Amino acid sequence: MSFLSYLINGISLGSVYAIIALGYTMVYGIAKMLNFAHGDIIMVGGFAVFTIVSTMGGSSAVGILVAVVICTVLGVTIEKVAYRPLRGASPLAVLITAIGVSYLLQNIALLVFGSNARQFTSVVNVPALKLAGGELSISGVTIVTILSCIVIMIALTAFINKTRIGQAMLAVSEDRGAATLMGINVNGTIAVTFAIGSALAAVAGVLLCSAYPSLTPYTGSMPGIKAFVAAVFGGIGSIPGAMIGGILLGIIENLAKAYISSQLSDAIVFSVLIIVLLVRPTGILGKKMNEKV
Repeated sequence: MSFLSYLINGISLGSVYAIIALGYTMVYGIAKMLNFAHGDIIMVGGFAVFTIVSTMGGSSAVGILVAVVICTVLGVTIEKVAYRPLRGASPLAVLITAIGVSYLLQNIALLVFGSNARQFTSVVNVPALKLAGGELSISGVTIVTILSCIVIMIALTAFINKTRIGQAMLAVSEDRGAATLMGINVNGTIAVTFAIGSALAAVAGVLLCSAYPSLTPYTGSMPGIKAFVAAVFGGIGSIPGAMIGGILLGIIENLAKAYISSQLSDAIVFSVLIIVLLVRPTGILGKKMNEKV
């Protein structure tokens, strides 16, 4: 039963990585840039819920809604202020700017909330599920996290394939210049992409802090990096790939902690990524792109 318990917890952790990775993969697939400030938006979402629920005594539903709104507005603002002026700049300039935005968010959080860890009160009030005569217990947070990941991926896939704005995203992803000639608002489409990715980061922040109830200004840093690894692992730019990569990453990390070493688990995760990319450079579901020169 212990193996099954580790596996389920790994799927739960991987589901959080997958939700974060969906934001990475959408932004990269459509805007062709890596938003390394994405992990810190998770932290902002966590502190928004903490402030509403623990400090102001508000309900969990209100806290989650406020966190989603704040992170969505923050994502759109970052895109407009920091990234849009660099639309035609080199990828290195955009990457450095993204790292700068990440440190800016962390230091603002340090100034406002301090460096001490805050005890996060779980906003998931779902009873645990007991199986095998009570020998296997699955927490309510785990159940909600896994179901949320599945629902989000299905909804996002349907949104991309069935709506006009989703079709616009696909067009911008395929050829930004041609999309402009067809009358598509490229800036607006990319802003919507950042809004969706940042809203998903808020949800991921709530689920992450509910499962691991310690909140600091650096809470989103490592999960953000691992979610980026998950996106590359599954094939960056692919929505199903982000989910598969995230879940596999969570399982590998949890089993490595349980059966090998908790200190070496991160090294094992990144080693697996290197091996996968050596065998399949585009990731599990990634497609080879032919670049015109």
